[in-house]
Amino acid sequence: MGPAQERLCPPYDAAERIIPDVISGFISVTLGSMLGAVARYFVSGFVARRVGETFPWGTLIINVSGAFVIGIFGDLALDKTSLLAEPDPWLFAVTGFLGAYTTVSSFSLQTLALARDGQSLRAASYVVLSVALSLTAAALGFALVDALR
Repeated sequence: MGPAQERLCPPYDAAERIIPDVISGFISVTLGSMLGAVARYFVSGFVARRVGETFPWGTLIINVSGAFVIGIFGDLALDKTSLLAEPDPWLFAVTGFLGAYTTVSSFSLQTLALARDGQSLRAASYVVLSVALSLTAAALGFALVDALR
């Protein structure tokens, strides 16, 4: 670029990108959250209709499958050429979609409900299963991406 063009097109200033980046991130999280919440609603309902609601299987399946997917996305994001290494796709997929799809708040409420109903063994089983299976699923997500590379 010559001197005349430099005067017409000043150097890029990162500060000028702050507002557009915030708006873009907000839109990414919002859209991902809407889709994640809808997916959670349908998966949880599907599981509840199939196996009943005496044990929170729907939330367990959601949290474990979400952990598996976040393991995949987490590993993919380590590759600088991956789409998930970029802010907006990460905000959409992980912060938005998986943030709304998985839920520790429901996990906590359902665990306390089981315990308050005198079902201490079920409550403890749910905690152990949720943590163990979710950590295993996240690790499997990473392993799957590594195996496919």
